[in-house]
Amino acid sequence: MVRAFPRIEHPIVQAPLAGGPSTPALTAAVSGAGGLGFLAAGYASPEQLRADIAETRQLTQALFGVNIFALAEAPLDEAALARYAEELEPVAETHGVQLGEPRFDDDAFDSKLDLVCEERVPLVSFTFGCPAQAVIERLHEREIAVWVTVTEAREATLAAELGVDALIVQGVEAGGHRGSFEDVDGVGEISLLALMRLIARASELPLVAAGGIADGAGVAAVLAAGAQAAQIGTAFMCCPEAATAPAHRQALGGVASTALTRAFSGRRARGIVNEFMREHGARAPSAYPHVNHLTAPLRAAAREAGEPDLINLWAGEAHHLAESRPAAELVVRWSADARAAIERLHRDLSAGE
Repeated sequence: MVRAFPRIEHPIVQAPLAGGPSTPALTAAVSGAGGLGFLAAGYASPEQLRADIAETRQLTQALFGVNIFALAEAPLDEAALARYAEELEPVAETHGVQLGEPRFDDDAFDSKLDLVCEERVPLVSFTFGCPAQAVIERLHEREIAVWVTVTEAREATLAAELGVDALIVQGVEAGGHRGSFEDVDGVGEISLLALMRLIARASELPLVAAGGIADGAGVAAVLAAGAQAAQIGTAFMCCPEAATAPAHRQALGGVASTALTRAFSGRRARGIVNEFMREHGARAPSAYPHVNHLTAPLRAAAREAGEPDLINLWAGEAHHLAESRPAAELVVRWSADARAAIERLHRDLSAGE
């Protein structure tokens, strides 16, 4: 039972990395090294998720979690979506593909919930919203801990009232999709340090800090701000265990800036600025996962061809710190460096007394 915050040797949580980089090998490597790995259920079929859980259990006996999308259908500007699809048609034609059919789906939420309950995965986290209290209670009945990603203090308060066990506090520096309960400009766009302190005052739940953390000093900083652990995503994406596309790996090693965009998926997400973002981001509607389905064939073709200007290069603000090293090595080193930074700070403060 891990309803209390799990005892892990190193205060490192691996972000789920849905959409390609997530693998059982990466999850097992992080957990096996004494951190906490997560499998991404997002975009995977229930059958694939079942296979990933089985493979992870073959690779490690250590604790790991599964992340599930908690999507709710929001009002849709159908005219704006149609205009955006029309705008992208020439781009698709140029690259010899047809755009996908924009539509809403809940990423097989019920099937994936049934699966994690059946498999008794010890820890399940949710992104894009907080599940209903009945869902949380169902997981708790099976001794499954529930974590929820939050981007504002009011989201944290709501999740706490519904009975979750821990909060993943996602600062605006984080790569990939904003975990906000609503996709509204200006909502959930608070820097991590400020957000940590706001939520620490609003809730007594354990906090996991996420956003722009890519080394031991960053881990030490969020621990000092009140986190139980640091959730790291982008800095794991160059690891050999990750299934990150080659063009994406190469972009992560550069120093290009990042920005929030809806261009690829219809939901705000932070990625490395490229031609597609510059050309289309301003007119992309808030329509997730509709736009994600629309652009999927184009992005798949671009990944296959190694064209970085047409794919979503999700990355946090500190992406150029990512290293091509084994995940287990990074977990141990970041933890040691964090400990050294905290000890150094303690010595400096003591010297000033």
